Amino acid sequence: MAIGPTTSLTPELAAIQATAEARAAEYGLDFFPTVFELVSADQLNAIAAYGGFPTRYPHWRFGMEYERLSKGYHYGLQKIYELVINNDPCYAYLMNCNELVDQKLVMAHVYGHCDFFKNNQWFSHTNRKMMDEMANHGNRIRRYMDRFGVETVEEFIDVCLSIDDLIDIHSPHIVRRRESSKYDFGDEDRLTPQAGRFQAKGYMDSYINPAARLQAETERLQALANRQKHFPAEPERDVMHFLLEHAPLQAWQVDILAILRDEAYYFAPQGQTKIMNEGWASYWHSTIMTRDCLSPSELVCYCDHHSGTLATSPNQLNPYKLGIELFRDIEDRWNRGRFGKAYEECDDLAARRQWDTQAGLGREKIFEVRRVHNDLTFIDSFLTLEFCREHKLFQFGYNQDTDYYEIESRAFPKIKQQLLANLTNMGRPQIAVRDGNYKNRGELFLEHQDSGVELNVAEARDTLVALHTLWTRPVHLETTLEGHTTTLSFDGSEHHTRRGNSGKQSEEEAEGDEQA
Repeated sequence: MAIGPTTSLTPELAAIQATAEARAAEYGLDFFPTVFELVSADQLNAIAAYGGFPTRYPHWRFGMEYERLSKGYHYGLQKIYELVINNDPCYAYLMNCNELVDQKLVMAHVYGHCDFFKNNQWFSHTNRKMMDEMANHGNRIRRYMDRFGVETVEEFIDVCLSIDDLIDIHSPHIVRRRESSKYDFGDEDRLTPQAGRFQAKGYMDSYINPAARLQAETERLQALANRQKHFPAEPERDVMHFLLEHAPLQAWQVDILAILRDEAYYFAPQGQTKIMNEGWASYWHSTIMTRDCLSPSELVCYCDHHSGTLATSPNQLNPYKLGIELFRDIEDRWNRGRFGKAYEECDDLAARRQWDTQAGLGREKIFEVRRVHNDLTFIDSFLTLEFCREHKLFQFGYNQDTDYYEIESRAFPKIKQQLLANLTNMGRPQIAVRDGNYKNRGELFLEHQDSGVELNVAEARDTLVALHTLWTRPVHLETTLEGHTTTLSFDGSEHHTRRGNSGKQSEEEAEGDEQA
């Protein structure tokens, strides 16, 4: 799948870029230097198939994605208008057959994305030189293919990609592991003497260090010591990191797994901020185009393409539409002072509708929101009952009785709850390693931590097969199915399902389980 050379901008497009960049800066957007490349439709589809990185490692799935994008474009089913990479400098691609008004729209949209990449806190720990890093990853994997064979390496990549969502998406922002313990535990049965005792003179000791408190502190530290003897001491959400440290892998396999883990963490903030990122970029392309860059002859064409981007359907939520409308709603509320205790406690509907303190804080507020929030906190903090009513949001679900998808509820709490459930952990089940030496047999035991996302049993079994390939010992996953604690297991040849408490030897096992 040859991508071919990219082309620098024509003088006309270069002038449009200069105008769009100047206007974006005037509005307060702050972005990395942005490089636009002009490419053909096939080249853009190929770059998009690689996730925006044309120098990425070779793998069959990129060819499959290219075929899907290419057929969709040639059959008129889809078209890529813009593609921008979180990097310093940012790289963005323009399709050379797009109309001039589309190029203007795309450039304004790109500057919104670039500002978001640079300033949103959830992107603050991403590698800003990932374009070069991806090229290094590709070269290393190609060398492994030359040495060990293309099929062998691709099969191992397939296994790693099947677990690349088993990472801790919050770990770049939270210290999960303690480098050293503040307590000095002696042997495994005895704590250091006088644990938790404060210094005190003899006649005050019984008051400063009462026996009951010392006993409670000793028991607490003993419990902590017992937990630290577990492997791992606490449930480990970054399953890929646990496998890197403890799975019996060869050196080249460790390197590939580390590469794919790094890339998973690079792409994770994009999944965490899809609604905000697209809403922010749409807000600014709309603002820049309608106020600064649009000529009268381009108005109808722009409106047609802009409305197509924001179009919604009764059975699917459009992140572009939800994002831009929420940003507009926040700006309007803070401009009119429709926030704070006085407004929230007002129960007069007419007064709330006419509320306007001329606060004028809207633009400042949306820049603050852009800086600190992700999709989950964005929806949790700013989705209101008035917004749901205005935009006619509802909860949608499948009715098994009628065999149709139907409106389940228009109640605001249920709408918000479903949105938040879909956004928690990017809508994926939250899995953690609970025991790396289960039953003292070197088996891997994982738990599905309930975050509102149910487990797909078929997909879970496929994941267990991949985990077994890496761990080489039986693997188990505890979850809740139909209200019962259930453990799914794979021993290398067969799948097993067991109900009940996994910590007991007397569990009831279901014989005749499904084969792999």
